[in-house]
Amino acid sequence: MTEPAFRFEPLARDGAARTGRLHTAHGVVQTPTFMPVGTAATVKAMRPEEVAATGAQIVLGNTYHLMLRPGAERVARLGGLHRFMNWPGPILTDSGGFQVMSLSQLRRMDKDGVTFRSHLDGSEHRLSPARSTEIQHLLDATITMAFDECTPFPAEPEVAASSMRLSMGWAQRSRDAFVARPGYGQFGIVQGSVYPDLRLESAAALTAIGFEGYAIGGLAVGEGQERMFAALDVTVPALPDDRPRYLMGVGKPSDLVGSVRRGVDMFDCVLPTRSGRTGQAFTRRGTVNLRNARHQDDQRPLDEACRCPACRSYSRAYLHHLVRSEEVLGLMLLTQHNLTYYQDLMAGLRGAIAAGTLDAFAAAFEAEQASGDIPAL
Repeated sequence: MTEPAFRFEPLARDGAARTGRLHTAHGVVQTPTFMPVGTAATVKAMRPEEVAATGAQIVLGNTYHLMLRPGAERVARLGGLHRFMNWPGPILTDSGGFQVMSLSQLRRMDKDGVTFRSHLDGSEHRLSPARSTEIQHLLDATITMAFDECTPFPAEPEVAASSMRLSMGWAQRSRDAFVARPGYGQFGIVQGSVYPDLRLESAAALTAIGFEGYAIGGLAVGEGQERMFAALDVTVPALPDDRPRYLMGVGKPSDLVGSVRRGVDMFDCVLPTRSGRTGQAFTRRGTVNLRNARHQDDQRPLDEACRCPACRSYSRAYLHHLVRSEEVLGLMLLTQHNLTYYQDLMAGLRGAIAAGTLDAFAAAFEAEQASGDIPAL
C-alpha cells in the first residue's frame, strides 16, 4: 500500500485564520491543532488511549531527552517511537535545540553544533544539524524539526541577528540531512526575536530552502503576549500559504485564540499538563486552583460543560482532597481535564472558522474567561 504524501489541505478561512487537514504517513490531523507534550515518549500521567480520548491527534516528543534515555538507536531497534510508546498517530519531535541551549553551564557552542554534558550523568554528547536530524529519523518522527538556536530574550539586535543567521545555516544543513519519504515532513524554524526585519529575513531564508512546514520559534520566552502577537503579524504572512504554520511552545488559552486569528495552525505547550500536576485547572471561566480551601466542601463539578472524567464523575471537593493529599489520581484527572479543555477549545475554533463566526467565538471566549470562576458556596 502506497503511503500518502505529506501535504496540507486548507478547508476554510475566516480573516487570516484557516482550518484544514494535514495529511501524514500516520494519519490526518485537523487544524488548528494542539499537540500534547510527550517529552520522554509519554504524556506525563496519561495513557495513550486517554490522550486520544481528549481529542488529541498528534503528540510531541523530544530529541534531547530521548537521545540520552533510552537512546535513539535503541528506540529504532524496538520498532520506532510510535510502537515504543503505543501511539500510532503522528508524532512531531523537537530538535533538542531548546533544551541544549538551556544548559548554559553544561554546553559549548560553535558554528557546527553544540557539545554538552548530560543533565542525567554528566556524560558528554554532541548535537549538530545532521545528528539531530538523524536521531529524529531513528525515532521515526512523522515531523522532524530543523536544528536551531533558540535566541534568548531579551537580545540586542546584533545578537539576535547573529543567532538567527546561525540557525539559518543550520536549517540548510538539517534539510540536507533529511531523508525524504512519503508522508513524512520537516519544518524549518523562523527566528529573529522581536525584530520585524530579522523575522522577515529568516522567513525568506527558510522559504528559499523549502520545507514541508514552517515553525515560528523564539517566542513565549518572556516577551509578553503583545510582542508575540506583533511578531506573528509580521511573520505569518511571509510564510507559504500552502504549508502548515507551527507556533512553538505556546501557550495559554488566550494565546491560542489570538494566534489562530493570525493564521497559526499548530501549537504545543507543557502548560496544560504541568499545571494539571500542580492542581491548576483551565476552565471556560478561567483558571481554577484546586488547592484553595474554598473547594473543600463543594460538591459541584469543576466545569459543568466539560466532558472529561474529572468533571463527569468527581466533585471539586474530591479533586481538592486528591491535590492536597498529593494523590497520583489527582494529577491524572486534572491533566486529562486540562488537555480535554485545550482540545475542545481547538475544536471550537475549527468550527467557528468553518462557519465564518470566529470574531463572535473569540468575543464569547474572552467574556467567559473574564467572568471568573463560579461563586464559592
